[in-house]
Amino acid sequence: MNDGPLIVQSDKTLLLEIEHERAQDCRKAIAPFAELERSPEHVHTYRLTPLGLWNARAAGHDAEQVIDTLLAYSRYSVPHALLVDIAETMARYGRLRLEKHPTHGLVLSSTDRPVLEEVLRAKKIKPMVGERLDDETVVVHPSERGNLKQALLKIGWPAEDFAGYVDGEAHQIDLAQDGWELRSYQRDAADSFWHGGSGVVVLPCGAGKTIVGAAAMAHAKATTLILVTNTVSARQWKEELIRRTSLTEDEIGEYSGTKKEIRPVTIATYQVMTTRRKGVYAHLELFDARDWGLVVYDEVHLLPAPIFRMTADLQARRRIGLTATLIREDGREGDVFSLIGPKRYDAPWKDIEAQGWIAPADCVEVRVTLPEGERFVYATAEPDERYRLASCTGTKTDIVEQLVAKHAGEPTLVIGQYIEQLDEIAERLDAPVIKGETPVKERERLFNAFRHGELNLLVVSKVANFSVDLPSAAVAIQVSGSFGSRQEEAQRLGRLLRPKEDGRSARFYAIVSRDTVDADFAQHRQRFLAEQGYAYRIMDADDIAAES
Repeated sequence: MNDGPLIVQSDKTLLLEIEHERAQDCRKAIAPFAELERSPEHVHTYRLTPLGLWNARAAGHDAEQVIDTLLAYSRYSVPHALLVDIAETMARYGRLRLEKHPTHGLVLSSTDRPVLEEVLRAKKIKPMVGERLDDETVVVHPSERGNLKQALLKIGWPAEDFAGYVDGEAHQIDLAQDGWELRSYQRDAADSFWHGGSGVVVLPCGAGKTIVGAAAMAHAKATTLILVTNTVSARQWKEELIRRTSLTEDEIGEYSGTKKEIRPVTIATYQVMTTRRKGVYAHLELFDARDWGLVVYDEVHLLPAPIFRMTADLQARRRIGLTATLIREDGREGDVFSLIGPKRYDAPWKDIEAQGWIAPADCVEVRVTLPEGERFVYATAEPDERYRLASCTGTKTDIVEQLVAKHAGEPTLVIGQYIEQLDEIAERLDAPVIKGETPVKERERLFNAFRHGELNLLVVSKVANFSVDLPSAAVAIQVSGSFGSRQEEAQRLGRLLRPKEDGRSARFYAIVSRDTVDADFAQHRQRFLAEQGYAYRIMDADDIAAES
């Protein structure tokens, strides 16, 4: 027994005592391979999963490193059976390989014949393969490259893809040299992607994921299709590419609800790509409109299901996914792994913060109590109505007013998901509101006014979660969210983490109704903050009133 902060259990859970002096070092060491599950005050629970271990393996970590980390930080002896299981799970990655055969095209091979025999007998695998060439090799239909990787992952034998990529249509793209240079982690992220050929880069919001995309494009020097969450994001990508690369405005096309431009670099929205007419995806031809050399997926954790199906057919194209979190609320992390690629680079938020590239954050949960009348309505409501009732209490609006007054003059965002509540808050604060029905031009006008200091207060719905760059934001006040979504928490906190000119911390307030499902969901979202190494404080609404 030693004085480590970690307890490793035979059920694959890891318990981390967060007040231990070595806790932060331990959290950083286990982050590449362990997923955080629960984060109450004193002990955080992590879990070892096959996907987490395979992602670590793809990123260059081997079983010996994982085992050494557990032994170094564990307070008690680590169960031997668990160490054996880690080694055997990680050894599964790469036992099957997709490769190019000189005469037969795409093949699946293995030096472990029983594994190949096992997977070829799986019902879902059989239709994807063709002729058996020898004991170790079977032909794969080229169109099934993505589907086969998905199916193999699901039966526990992830294939390593060495089949290579087409270069696509060449197009000269260089990074601009004037007045700026890649940060070291941005260069490392782009290089890690390029070395692997496809995969996902995980960086915090505000750390310059768009720059990493631009660096990947400079590696590829080929026509590029960029898929983004919305039109505002598409235009921000275009502006950034014009500023950071040799590309001109004429070389970059927007493919959205309002424009259908196909150029050497084309930026399309997920929404337009997943639009169906009479049951048919009307814009699928964009994937074949040019001989793309690179496909960039922005906010890869938000990929709609149809984009996965389209991506299964793009396995010969280099693909890079950019995200602040690999967590998907629909549980399709495995599809990201098999179709976009494994995690190639992951920079912890705290590391980027320590280097001064993102602002430190002060995260505060403000707890309010429902008035007695509202509490009774809540108690007797149908379960699917309770979150709305808990979120939209007028008590929260009172606290928003107090917090806005407390931070008067600081660039502040009030964020929520219920439009009636946001309209009421905007009216009380005499502030503009941005929601789904706000025209794109008006959204851009308001966002620009906020960026340039002409506006200090904006009320925004979920439309501001995704790829909206608001570097000046210093305070965010969240009144409601998507049922405890950790990915949403990543986006919202990310709105604040651009470095502040005066070096001050960002403030992130979440107003939560105690003794309701709102509080339950808040605990789920807090896992995200703990994953990133942020402590959060809990305050009572009365304390806010006293401070104000």
